[in-house]
Amino acid sequence: MDKQQQTELEAAAFRRLVKHLQNRTDVQNIDLMNLSGFCRNCLSKWYAAEAGERGVELDLEHAREIIYGMPYADWKKEYQTEATQAQKDQYKENH
Repeated sequence: MDKQQQTELEAAAFRRLVKHLQNRTDVQNIDLMNLSGFCRNCLSKWYAAEAGERGVELDLEHAREIIYGMPYADWKKEYQTEATQAQKDQYKENH
């Protein structure tokens, strides 16, 4: 595999991950954070940071819209639930 093929595969895998997270609206960000140490917001921040490092202007809200597949405020209103005390406790323990 050459470098170009590797980059294309990495990009395709990333797009598949983003699509998977967009489809799994039942999975809350706190669950992702508690299990894996990152969430949709982390991906959004990483995406915006990588754009900035390459001289591409991309604010965090637009990056969130790319990752969430819709404006972040809409996603929160439609899909985000209140974290349970157990989820909050686990988050505090992990971070």
